[in-house]
Amino acid sequence: KNMTECAKAIKLSGAEIVTVAVRRVNITDKKKPLLMDYVDPKKITYLPNTAGCFTSEEALRTLRLAREIGGWKLVKLEVLGDKKNLFPDMIETLKSTEVLTKEGFNVMVYCNDDPLMAKRLENVGASAIMPLAAPIGSGLGILNKVNIKIIRSQTKLPLIIDAGLGQASDATIAMELGCDGVLVNTAIAKAKKPFDMALAFKNAVVSGRQSFLAGRIEKNLMGNPSSPLEGII
Repeated sequence: KNMTECAKAIKLSGAEIVTVAVRRVNITDKKKPLLMDYVDPKKITYLPNTAGCFTSEEALRTLRLAREIGGWKLVKLEVLGDKKNLFPDMIETLKSTEVLTKEGFNVMVYCNDDPLMAKRLENVGASAIMPLAAPIGSGLGILNKVNIKIIRSQTKLPLIIDAGLGQASDATIAMELGCDGVLVNTAIAKAKKPFDMALAFKNAVVSGRQSFLAGRIEKNLMGNPSSPLEGII
């Protein structure tokens, strides 16, 4: 609702990186509330993004401006293709990724959950792959676990689920699939109790990561008792 609540939610969530919509968030006009006054850039990594861009030209211009304003080279690329479903335009996204990496940017890329496209993004220099779980703001959770697992299996780049998460358990699932993190906005901002949801997501990410590292048992159609049989009365 406001900068103060935003900062509190970020702290409760344990987030280490905060995306900043260069075209929407005030980061330059000192006469108005500045994000830096509430979220310390020395403690939280700012990640300028291209939210609201629908062409490669718009996205490139926005991120070049971000570098000029704040010296940012680590950026999030987001080129949308449709105003209703907010799916990424992968042709424009791939083209933009290649240009930006050649210009020295480290590009974290919002993309669809297509393993082939994810590999192409990696091949042109992407620094991180950020597939959607579902349409932005939909809260539907991870709709295609198989594709996420395939993307995980073929890349060593950071894999971060971006868009569509609706509740903390979605984050746990993402981490159990082997993802390195999740990007969350609407699920917290529009929750009935945003601060509680922020904390829930923090715990969910930690739980999911621990579960992934522990290694789940293999699935089996038949019963398979694990209790020892020795000493049965």
